[in-house]
Amino acid sequence: MREPYRKRRINVPPRFNNFKPSGVPRRFLKQIDITIDEYEALRLTDYLQLEHLEASERMNISRPTFTRLIEKARHKVAQAIVNGRELVIEGGNIDFINTLHRCKDCDEITLQPFSEESKRCPDCGSSNVENLAMNFMKRGRHRRGRFK
Repeated sequence: MREPYRKRRINVPPRFNNFKPSGVPRRFLKQIDITIDEYEALRLTDYLQLEHLEASERMNISRPTFTRLIEKARHKVAQAIVNGRELVIEGGNIDFINTLHRCKDCDEITLQPFSEESKRCPDCGSSNVENLAMNFMKRGRHRRGRFK
């Protein structure tokens, strides 16, 4: 029996959980799932332009594992763009370092350590605040029309 793989360290959760072609209703689109750790690999290498070794250290995984992860993520993103699929970000064996809290009243987003709970928006004082990392951790695999 295969041992469970090491949890991948994620700096902050994605701000968005899906991307789709414009002008096409979701009900007509097939989905491609990208895990949060695949998203983080893309963010570190393609957005922040880190080398694989540094990015793998930030995620607490080996360099060869990171390379496999980034190749898989890039393939999925290419499939979504070329075939006009909805790209859905969810799942993975992860640990968040930080989180984003979004005020549902004024839309202010603040970065905080994952362990801290935000009770009030620092901008408007509202208590209507959501933890974006917790949204990703709660989400189950109940979506329709999976496409791998």
